[in-house]
Amino acid sequence: MKNVSWGFIGCGEVTEKKSGPAFNEVPGSHVEAVMSRSEDKARGYAERHHIRKWYTDAQELIDDPDINAIYIATPPASHATYAIMSMRAGKPVFVEKPLAATYDDCVRINRVSEQTGVPCFVAYYRRYLPYFKTVKDLVRQGTIGKVLSVQLNFSCPPRDLDYQLSSNLPWRLQTNISGGGYFYDLAPHQLDLMQDMFGIIMRAHGYCTNRGGLYAPEDTVNAVFEFEGGLSGSGSWCFVAHDSARKDRIEVVGDLGMLSFSVYEQNPIELHTSEGKKIISVNNPTYVQLPIIRSVIEDIQGIGVCKCTSVSATPTNWVMDRILGKL
Repeated sequence: MKNVSWGFIGCGEVTEKKSGPAFNEVPGSHVEAVMSRSEDKARGYAERHHIRKWYTDAQELIDDPDINAIYIATPPASHATYAIMSMRAGKPVFVEKPLAATYDDCVRINRVSEQTGVPCFVAYYRRYLPYFKTVKDLVRQGTIGKVLSVQLNFSCPPRDLDYQLSSNLPWRLQTNISGGGYFYDLAPHQLDLMQDMFGIIMRAHGYCTNRGGLYAPEDTVNAVFEFEGGLSGSGSWCFVAHDSARKDRIEVVGDLGMLSFSVYEQNPIELHTSEGKKIISVNNPTYVQLPIIRSVIEDIQGIGVCKCTSVSATPTNWVMDRILGKL
């Protein structure tokens, strides 16, 4: 079995519990080094997680001969640069979602992956979680009959950091770093899940506004889209709503029933049919990225196939850029 020795570019919040520890849970895999532009962050993360090496320069980490795979956990604007650097060095890449800050950068990543023959995987880990696999199985088994429409609704109050002066806004609200506002950070998982269940979205149009006035990027988005095969759907996102309007819900309407589920809140799945209402609770693993990380590692080891590649992740960026009017 091929041993996969990982180097992390970026060691922020997502790597603490969601992903980082999972790399050491898979046979034949371990974390060799981490990198952050902040020396304190890199050293601190390495010490907390008992990692041998740390760097403040990404190129030095990529060039480390003891590392043969790279995990990129930085804000989206640098994903393309680090992914291309890694693939040109012959090292497979696992990139946090979204794949990049723009659709055009996704195309660049795919082109280099094809040219070098080095794979690039993307952390749309919800595809692999038992909760969402249950939803997908219910749809595919025809539990609600023929699917007629899909509606996505997400609303939440502003975060405390949203009230900061513009110079101190979190990176997710700095469009040159994140690609957009909270929509570009949260919608990818939702849109990827829907495309995994219903096929690629071929048409999309959106209306984006700033209603709260707390920051420059859009804070309210409404969109319509059409999947391959003709299924249509809609989505609404509001990140400055009153707490009473808080919602995280996707509804799948069929001719024999209706299915609803959440993406971030992990509320129980609700199934409505002529037999009545059924509540389905499904537990996910402690490290939510463990299933996809296992799939990525097994693909690199040559004993499995991970379908969550940069090619499969690119349509989500296309849809978001269409909704935001970037394409």
